[in-house]
Amino acid sequence: MEFKHVPVLLNEVIDGLDIKSSGIYVDCTIGGAGHSFVIAEKLGKNGTLYGFDRDQMAIEASSERLKKFNNVKIIKSNYKEAKTWLNENGVNEVDGILIDLGVSSPQLDKGERGFSFLHDGELDMRMDKEQSLTAYDVVNNYSKERLLKILYEYGEESNARKIVEKICQAREISPIKTTFQLKEIVESAFPKKVIFGKGGVTKQTFQAIRIEVNGELEGLKECLENLIDLLKTGGRLAVITFHSLEDRIVKNVFKDYATDCICPPRTPICICGHRAKVRLVNRKPIVAGEEELKYNSRSSSAKLRVIEKL
Repeated sequence: MEFKHVPVLLNEVIDGLDIKSSGIYVDCTIGGAGHSFVIAEKLGKNGTLYGFDRDQMAIEASSERLKKFNNVKIIKSNYKEAKTWLNENGVNEVDGILIDLGVSSPQLDKGERGFSFLHDGELDMRMDKEQSLTAYDVVNNYSKERLLKILYEYGEESNARKIVEKICQAREISPIKTTFQLKEIVESAFPKKVIFGKGGVTKQTFQAIRIEVNGELEGLKECLENLIDLLKTGGRLAVITFHSLEDRIVKNVFKDYATDCICPPRTPICICGHRAKVRLVNRKPIVAGEEELKYNSRSSSAKLRVIEKL
């Protein structure tokens, strides 16, 4: 099985995690083990790496790539359950955690996974093939109102109403089964000059449906808070995001945890008792440099934020 994926912001992630050879590290979204391979290389015999992923293809690929390392444990699970799994297995503190919230290249490039409008395939979009909800279900069975909400909130699509109308009209005639069918329907909601001018008017709709299918934003804030609690003093959490919705959540959680007082601005004295638990390693998000952009175009929307536990 081929599962090639170029890790985004690799050097920046490794620098940000400040890896200790005897440390305990967690890759919450191990994918093809691009980041994890380098982390594992930097660990000594007393170091440990735990990798989580809900995609069976990723589990198999990362297991194969990391098989030479004796101190790596790979778990098939949603990263939002990582703290629970670790605690249940006696791991209560770690030195570093990475979350890469992007969709992997194999998921996008394999038409049968149904993630991309660039490859024809059945509407699927499940990161975990064992779950029941698919993109087909969302597109064909969700109410008009629910589809509108998803496209507005998860896709930030200004033309959502027209797109949803086109989807509802099409599915009344016959079910929408493939990515190319959906792409054609979405494009029909735009003037041709806009389609060719923008280059990809379907991106936001596909993003919105994918987020809904996989519950990508659901519980993200609580998960980040749990993972911060899991860090040792001096431990670091690095998060890579690929769209504004994720990045906003990460930014706000990190900002709150790095702030001493969160009382309303006009409060004369602090009454909240809130104290900073982390420091921002980088105040502004780290983005890909020119060299990386040349060989990995998917890094163009990536943003890396890193914090350190106080």
